[in-house]
Amino acid sequence: MNCKTLIYIIFILFFFPNLIFAQNIEANKSKPKHSPRKASIMSACLPGLGQAYNKKYWKIPIVYAGIGGFGYLAINNQIQFNKYKNAYKLLENGQANDYPDFNQEALVHMMDGYRKKRDLCILGTVAFYVLQIVDASVDANLFDFDVDDNLSVSIKPQLQSDFTNSTIIPGLSCSINIK
Repeated sequence: MNCKTLIYIIFILFFFPNLIFAQNIEANKSKPKHSPRKASIMSACLPGLGQAYNKKYWKIPIVYAGIGGFGYLAINNQIQFNKYKNAYKLLENGQANDYPDFNQEALVHMMDGYRKKRDLCILGTVAFYVLQIVDASVDANLFDFDVDDNLSVSIKPQLQSDFTNSTIIPGLSCSINIK
């Protein structure tokens, strides 16, 4: 092979590398990857939609029960707070209220208690909302994770002997089998 032919071959290899690939790029495309970003965005827009995208339909009622439960408690605590606040205002003006046995200090104490409960329920609602977004993202990341019978971990109790002191030491043995 002469020098001129070698230069042509090197030129073709460097400037037209797609000619040397033996694989068909279209044939390598398998099913589309499950997107954690898409699952997170879907869950942020409508709670439970990311779980539906991940085909974890059994989680959707849990999401709505958690968000709805905390939301109901927040609204209920706000209603109770408003009742005690109105009773406090009426008592300040010298009018009769729904709680004649309570003085101003007791009404303030009840208002503070319901305000704290309401705020905690709002935090619970927000935490449950964020948790379902994180859950959808994690599920999407692990969607294609392969768990089959070829992987196993076994943890068994084991007794080891200490030859220096002639004693037996209890412990655990962990074995990982990859078939």
